[in-house]
Amino acid sequence: MADEPLPSPLHMVVLPVCKGGDRVKKRKKMLPRHGPAMLKKANVVGVGLGYRTREAQKTGEPAMLVFVTKKVPKQELQSGDLVPRSVQGSIVDVVEIGEIKLLAKEGGEEGEPQPVNRRGRLRPAPGGVSIGHRRATAGTLGAIVKDSGSRARLILSNNHVLANATTGEDGRAAAGDPVLQPGSFDDGRYPEDMIGRLERFVPLYRARQRPNCRVAHYWESMANRLLSLFFPRYSVWFQRNDGRENLVDAAVARPLTEEDLLEQVLDIGIISGVGSATLGQEVRFSGRTSGYREGRIIATDVTLSVQVTPLELAHFTDQVMLTAISQPGDSGSLVVDRENRAVGLLFAGSERVTICNRIENVCRLLAIDF
Repeated sequence: MADEPLPSPLHMVVLPVCKGGDRVKKRKKMLPRHGPAMLKKANVVGVGLGYRTREAQKTGEPAMLVFVTKKVPKQELQSGDLVPRSVQGSIVDVVEIGEIKLLAKEGGEEGEPQPVNRRGRLRPAPGGVSIGHRRATAGTLGAIVKDSGSRARLILSNNHVLANATTGEDGRAAAGDPVLQPGSFDDGRYPEDMIGRLERFVPLYRARQRPNCRVAHYWESMANRLLSLFFPRYSVWFQRNDGRENLVDAAVARPLTEEDLLEQVLDIGIISGVGSATLGQEVRFSGRTSGYREGRIIATDVTLSVQVTPLELAHFTDQVMLTAISQPGDSGSLVVDRENRAVGLLFAGSERVTICNRIENVCRLLAIDF
């Protein structure tokens, strides 16, 4: 959770089986085979693997989960938009998850104060406190990691926290940009609160966004002039479509000095390594807004759309869905298991669920380890 309105919403799936791993393999094959068709249906925003729910209770029955912003009566949908109850003999369950957004802190929201001043300047800075790109709002310093090659210590968080939600081609951020602790939303000031510089990031691609080219702006203007002659209260906005998908929302920053960093994550301690996110697993994190929180994994292998801004959407694949345990400003928090092993990087959510990147993808794409 951090950016313009952000301070800063798995392949290793364990399902109960009776006859070896055949059922697991069968359900994992369902997503690439039937997921794209589900995503084309009205109101569907994502798909994943999890357990069927009846009367708000998990049944323990493995299912393909189809996520919708809000459930609507069947009679209000076209026949082609109805989600089947099963696919190839496997259960399909429709789950309402609300509107998924990046969880940087949004301008104008104060939230509840925390016993520890996670929103203030801390030196050395631990994981779980406010941080952000100079031009972003505020998110969470996830943890201290190591460059896989040089072994230099780096600060881990989201792209939209440390790199201002950049694609790397839009001028929003570049390597070497100042990173503040606390983030600017929490009164961080440049240069006095600068803790490091942006080292590298994984590009954050939008599926839909406002175009920057003059030609698109010209034709948009012409269309609105014509529209105003007949419907003066209406206007049109052009959007550019991009088919690229995202695996992670992640970036690292290099500290100005080693002494500015603390290995511990507040209320969690030292990270013991990397684990794998599994269905039903109990997890926890330490965030700038929520502080220490516990939850569990309710879906894996999730593909869904996430709102970057009101006019921009990004598509993510291979994500992990948790119970609703996060708030705006928690973006960048490291999600760990009971053994303090990192399993995910929190970046988005709604009032119903939290979304995080699988940590294996984060480490591989950023060339880092713990």
